[in-house]
Amino acid sequence: MTDLSYEQLKEKYMALEKELLLYKGLFKQFPFPFQYVDYTLGLSLEKQREYLEPIIRSFHPDETKAPEFHFQIDPQIDWPFEQVERFLAPILDLVPHHIVFVDGNGIITLCNLQAANDMGVDRDSVIGKHIRDLLQLPDELIMTLKTIETNEPIYNQEVLDRYYGIINTRIIHNYDGTIKRVISMFQSLSMIKETEKLSLAGRIAAGIAHEIRNPLTTVRGYLQFFKDQLPNDIVSLIDKLLIPELDRANGIITDFLNIAKPTELKMEKICINKFLHDDLGILLRSEALLHNVTVHYDLDEQLVNYDVEIDKNQLLQVFLNLFRNSIEAKVTKTMNVSVSSKLHNNMVKIKFCDDGPGIPPTIIDHIFDPFFSTKETGTGLGLSLSRKIIELHKGSMRVESNNHGTCFIIELPVTKKQPSK
Repeated sequence: MTDLSYEQLKEKYMALEKELLLYKGLFKQFPFPFQYVDYTLGLSLEKQREYLEPIIRSFHPDETKAPEFHFQIDPQIDWPFEQVERFLAPILDLVPHHIVFVDGNGIITLCNLQAANDMGVDRDSVIGKHIRDLLQLPDELIMTLKTIETNEPIYNQEVLDRYYGIINTRIIHNYDGTIKRVISMFQSLSMIKETEKLSLAGRIAAGIAHEIRNPLTTVRGYLQFFKDQLPNDIVSLIDKLLIPELDRANGIITDFLNIAKPTELKMEKICINKFLHDDLGILLRSEALLHNVTVHYDLDEQLVNYDVEIDKNQLLQVFLNLFRNSIEAKVTKTMNVSVSSKLHNNMVKIKFCDDGPGIPPTIIDHIFDPFFSTKETGTGLGLSLSRKIIELHKGSMRVESNNHGTCFIIELPVTKKQPSK
């Protein structure tokens, strides 16, 4: 190893000094007291008061212990935990799991965006409400309330109610032992389950493409080749039945492959209201007139200040598929379809609703499954492909239905337009 010169040592020392000042400045901004102990280094970092510089203490190292981090609650001061939550909120919004803080009475004090979006609520509106209002579950099924009741945290417990996943809870106590906050983190496993389904679909699709598509093409080619040598009635049968059926089978395989493999998107930034009213509206107008359907629009004016990044053709395919499903479910002479948009938690929530007979509760959980269909001529791939397209746009798609109609809810990320220079 080459010895460092005096100038190099001085430069290295100055760099370390600046780095230390940077860390001290960062910890000084933390609006709460804390203590971090690293037993391996034999050092502790302690902050005793708001905006005071942290104090570094040394002790004899102990490599058998893991580092620890503690909130230091001082009984002599009224610790403003709300400031901590305001500090943490934008950080927790980046976490793709549900994170909710409640006080000792089960009242929500912090809710991250992922939880609010998945529950379909406005994040600011649930602050100050009881957690049962967010989850819409009986108290006995809410693990956060169980933690408050038993004063014991929950570790990696599986949840098997209408939400499927793993929940963890932790407790922050006041100096007198009472509960200041219960922190709940719920990791949904529904997406993992969907990913496993798509992975299986991909493997099946590869087999289908190899084992069926090539023989279909061969059969179709030979039918075309032999047409000139066959009687007219056989030729008519080939043209009107055999070749169309072969083409239909090939189309099913193509749709299934589109679900299983990533699709290349041609993204562009647009105003979602303009897309819904103009681009989609033009396509729906003639179909609506033909089938005696009235289309209503309710578009949030706030969205004119936001952009959504989409592939127009792919998204049009989604809405046209939903519209055709509504028409096929129509049981009366007329039908009303409504298309609405609303700015919601940095997302645009698009609702595509009809007043048809609705989807029976026994099958609603399966409508996005590949090959699931209640139609005699349906392939069961339209909704699977539609949700795949939405997920490729970093969005989500779900359905709500009753005997008054069906509503598909699509959420897509939006970005605020930059002011023109």
